[in-house]
Amino acid sequence: MALWDGRFSGGPGDDMVAFSQSLDTDLRMWREDVEGSRAHVTMLGEVGLLTDAEVATLVEGLSQVEAELGDGRFVPTAAHEDIHMAVEARLTEIVGDVGAKLHTARSRNDQVATDVRLWLRSRLDALAFALTELLEALVVRVEADGGVLIPGFTHLQRGQPILLGHHLLAHAWSVARDLDRVRDARRRMNRCPLGSGAMAGTPHPIDRHRTSELLRFDAPIDNAMDAVAARDHLQEAAGVCAIAMTHLSRQSEELVLWSTEEFGLVRLSETYSTGSSIMPQKRNPDAPELVRGKTGRVAGAVTSLLVMVKGLPLAYNRDLQEDRQALFDALETTTQSARIMAGCWRELTVRSERYEEALKGHFLLATELADFLVTQGVPFRDAHHVSGSIVGHCEARGTNFASLTLEDFVGFHSAFTEEVFEWLDLRAAAERRTSFGGTASVEIARQVTALRKMLA
Repeated sequence: MALWDGRFSGGPGDDMVAFSQSLDTDLRMWREDVEGSRAHVTMLGEVGLLTDAEVATLVEGLSQVEAELGDGRFVPTAAHEDIHMAVEARLTEIVGDVGAKLHTARSRNDQVATDVRLWLRSRLDALAFALTELLEALVVRVEADGGVLIPGFTHLQRGQPILLGHHLLAHAWSVARDLDRVRDARRRMNRCPLGSGAMAGTPHPIDRHRTSELLRFDAPIDNAMDAVAARDHLQEAAGVCAIAMTHLSRQSEELVLWSTEEFGLVRLSETYSTGSSIMPQKRNPDAPELVRGKTGRVAGAVTSLLVMVKGLPLAYNRDLQEDRQALFDALETTTQSARIMAGCWRELTVRSERYEEALKGHFLLATELADFLVTQGVPFRDAHHVSGSIVGHCEARGTNFASLTLEDFVGFHSAFTEEVFEWLDLRAAAERRTSFGGTASVEIARQVTALRKMLA
């Protein structure tokens, strides 16, 4: 029997039933649906719309439905259409006619809106925890290997000598912002729609503030139409996930590069690698590659949610049923990916001596030559030109800075002194950059302290 059988003489066709059911997706929210119904029943009893005996019967029945859903004794079918009707149908089977009173002063519109917010709140908490794990893993890696000397890149070309901790902290701060965005999105979405009805509220003397309190929301949503029609909290959550996934994807790309023989900076653990079915020597970086690949799915979820709402008139439209798949996939994929990346960072091995010798005399010290001349009073633009001329000179001869004598340097500019060779020391070059946010060890330590405070 359809919910609207009083208006229709017949039910929808089988193909329409199959096409319109959302049970496969909504089953993930069965706990939230029971929780929302329990709070609603409690509130109805407190305002006198249900007797104490009816409340007790319904609460006890909901607990049984919850237990049966949990252990698999009750398995909803497509005939139930969605999780809301599945719970109500089973409840009515258990408690009898009083089960029909469960839906007093609410609609499936505000019910699903509530379920989604309850689900989203817990999943945002789970995502925040996963990002915290990732941030912790990055900070620990900085503490362990932050002093390793590496080339810093722009355009994937060697730019300047830096410390590995400086590079890893750039990733850490992006994760910290992701964590802040998750918390901010959670705060904004933590409002209660329940009791809004289909769109216009209800004539019954309900207490929406009490329902909100029972469900641990900060407050009820002020406008009943907005409560059932709004989906910007889903868009925001998916958007937060998409931004976080792009950060995870950038980390993944670097782990893929760094683990190649060509870069040779890190070795991924076997836990997060796989082999080849034909090439016995292979250690493939599958974990970061999968994270990188899944990023597109999450970006697609944002697009799906944005396009779904564009042009929709208020209030509820059946289009909105399509919101959950994109939301669920975005949250679950991002949370899993953050945990995987945390594991990758925790368990990899850094080749600490990889670049100590390979970079000696390298042209990534060219900026050091220019900066040295600046300390001698040479304008930077002139110093830049001189340094570039020295690079060109060395390239033409197939050498690098290590081959040059003081006489060679003076031949390019009279301001060069013996002190220039101190500026061509790789580690000293990195440690010299003590400006706020620079690559020097003292700045790395400051940032680690700041992130430790955030984690605490």
